[in-house]
Amino acid sequence: MRILIAEDDYASRKFLYKFLSCYGECDITIDGIEAVDAFMIALDEGKPYDLVCLDIMMPKLDGTKALKAIRDVEKQKGIEGDNRVKVIMTTALNDTTNVYTAFESGCEAYAAKPIDTEKFAEVLKKIGLISSVEVK
Repeated sequence: MRILIAEDDYASRKFLYKFLSCYGECDITIDGIEAVDAFMIALDEGKPYDLVCLDIMMPKLDGTKALKAIRDVEKQKGIEGDNRVKVIMTTALNDTTNVYTAFESGCEAYAAKPIDTEKFAEVLKKIGLISSVEVK
């Protein structure tokens, strides 16, 4: 599995990288603009990401706007349905408006920080990226 982690907080980035590296090859970006750029480069190289983890609160371009940009790119390239990248939004904010907006923008799941690895693995299974839940 190819994974893109977009996270501006060093500790959160390092944690997600360590956790998700067990499931596949991870790339890291530190803001929404880099995330969208990395997503487009991966598509152009014919090696699209299977999962994108987007922090909602990031500099330059927040996670919700980055998600909208990613979904726009997929639409322009005719990528639809199950062929779209799976997106999990992450945030330290406990705000239902952000959750609603994230799902409205096209994310598959939402994870509150601090990340619970067992729940996160359950989400990966639920959205079809792993076959069994085995927290590593």
